[in-house]
Amino acid sequence: MAGHSKFKNIQFRKGAQDKKRSKLFSKLSRDITIAAKNGVPDPTSNARLRLAIANARAESMPKDNIDRAIKKALGGEADNYEDIRYEGFGPGGVGLIVEVLTDNRNRAAANVRSTFSKNGGNMGESGSVAFMFDRLGQIIYAKSAGTDDQIMEAAIEAGAEDAESDEDGHTIFTAFEDLGAVIEALESTLGAAKSTSIIWRPKTLTPVSGDECSTLMKLINALDDDDDVQNVFGNFDMSDEDLARFMS
Repeated sequence: MAGHSKFKNIQFRKGAQDKKRSKLFSKLSRDITIAAKNGVPDPTSNARLRLAIANARAESMPKDNIDRAIKKALGGEADNYEDIRYEGFGPGGVGLIVEVLTDNRNRAAANVRSTFSKNGGNMGESGSVAFMFDRLGQIIYAKSAGTDDQIMEAAIEAGAEDAESDEDGHTIFTAFEDLGAVIEALESTLGAAKSTSIIWRPKTLTPVSGDECSTLMKLINALDDDDDVQNVFGNFDMSDEDLARFMS
């Protein structure tokens, strides 16, 4: 889930708490299986699979789980899954993009629509929200990877579009289609990234405050609590104080 880039490292997704880790692993395994099914089962020549495995390792997913997920694809167990994107609006007019990986399109659509309506939002038509976001690759490095200037220089040389640094680390943004090439180029100079992902980055932010913050976060958590939902992205801007109240 992503809103203001300041909160990029806060994960409103299954696995944020230990009691939900098994469900997070289930989502990550499904993503690996689909990636292996839609390409060769070798991460060195399958960029999506390489990305899925990197994300699983970033969450400390055991190697055995990763291997089993790949074998499922080879056994034909991923044939019925499809990627679907739903769009809608939350409290305060916040735009939300919900990425789903499901074996039942009707069930997924009904659940997402119901979750929106029960939590102060409404599901929109395809394209009603996506135009407010850019589809980008995101690569995150630890603060120790280099100085802000070093990271920016490496990002530019690797063909990235932008880089941001703060006290938590460095975030590099790439064009969606360039993610694999940029990752490879950066690995030669900075080493392996802390995490890599494909995101929807908001072009502009919608401020929310007070009670709207609580309602919005309840909606996002409810969406993310659906087994079919892989990621939720939003274009909200929230103060540190409001975010802290929700996290507590």
